[in-house]
Amino acid sequence: MALNPERRKMLEQLLPEGVIATRKWLMEQAGLNKHAIDNLIKSEQLKLLQKGIYARGSVRLSWQSIVHVLQFIMKTDFVVGGLSALELKGFSHYLPTSKKEIIQVYGNDKLPAWVNEVSENTVIIRHSRKELFEDMTPAIANDYTATVPWKEGMAELKISCPEKACLEMLNEVPEKISFEHADQLIQGMTTLSPRTLQKLLEHCTNVKVKRLFLWFGSKHNYAWYSKLKQESINLGSGNRMIVKGGELDKTYKITVPKDFQH
Repeated sequence: MALNPERRKMLEQLLPEGVIATRKWLMEQAGLNKHAIDNLIKSEQLKLLQKGIYARGSVRLSWQSIVHVLQFIMKTDFVVGGLSALELKGFSHYLPTSKKEIIQVYGNDKLPAWVNEVSENTVIIRHSRKELFEDMTPAIANDYTATVPWKEGMAELKISCPEKACLEMLNEVPEKISFEHADQLIQGMTTLSPRTLQKLLEHCTNVKVKRLFLWFGSKHNYAWYSKLKQESINLGSGNRMIVKGGELDKTYKITVPKDFQH
């Protein structure tokens, strides 16, 4: 099937440069068959990235283009979350120490292998939603998302709202994120929604994260902290060791670094 000018123009509109598409999507949305796709590759109008994965143009692929195909073409349940979402909302002021962009995504779908093979500059790290919200469905999770623009004319990317991203970030303390880093992040979170936090903390099934969040909240004593109904939040029982050699906080029964006690 030859690609006539009208079809070529339609393809350019459907697939801007630097945007990734799957073979299935190209066949359904652009009306291309296998032969037409092969011809586009031969004429260098399409670039084959991995089996069944394509892009148009020679623009360097961004992490945003990878997330876009996951969210809007493959229809997975992944959202950008944790530290990545907080950075996108301007909460993090740390300079990245890695040359690669590390993007945290949260969802229960399987992350395709090609995601970390199409770009040398991006690492996508998958987290299961079950780590924090065992029973949260994609529909409920969607209530706690925000969006960020990435390319003119393209759908905005879905990310965790700051309240949910904060809980996701705290699940990485202290193994991947230090107490100091978490503390600096939370210092900027003066305007979190107590209503949203209340619902998320009641949904959350990770006792460590809930206790740690409330401990940080009490440390900074923001207005949203005082409005939380902690009696409705299941904090489990017994002590939880978060750091070795730390001191036990008697209120939330977690061990924290000695120099962080308040």
